[in-house]
Amino acid sequence: MRGQPRSGCAINAAVEVLGDAWSLIVLRDIVFGGRRHFRELLTRNDEGIASNILASRLRKLVDEGLLSRDDATRGRRATYSLTEAGIQTLPVMVALGTWGMRHRPTSPELTIRARLLAESPALVDDLIDELREIHVGVPRPHPGRPLASERLQQAYEETVGREGSP
Repeated sequence: MRGQPRSGCAINAAVEVLGDAWSLIVLRDIVFGGRRHFRELLTRNDEGIASNILASRLRKLVDEGLLSRDDATRGRRATYSLTEAGIQTLPVMVALGTWGMRHRPTSPELTIRARLLAESPALVDDLIDELREIHVGVPRPHPGRPLASERLQQAYEETVGREGSP
């Protein structure tokens, strides 16, 4: 599918791949939710993606080079992995999350990760390094640092705990 964009505009080229209603949500669920299989992506999606839409977006993201898909053998589920291009969507997601926090109604528990990433470029870099290790097999340059995903999950759980407290 990786054809030429309709124009040479960089924004258009990106929007042609990422501008539909579901592609970034699928990438978000892989990046932040650690979901790598079709069934997980389908059943654990907060927005209620339909199975045919999910299948279409996964195919498109593989065709466009943002995801790779291992060939499932008999009895095994196919696993989706981020490519370097997919990993590099993280700063785009951070920018969109920052915009959403400023201009749209959001909930604290679903915004805490976006807030932390917007406030800490070092955390974004650590998460990119972690994603490279998980999905591409490149060891993290600072393996002694706490995992970015664990720091984000802890902040989420603390926020949920505060929101659920009387």
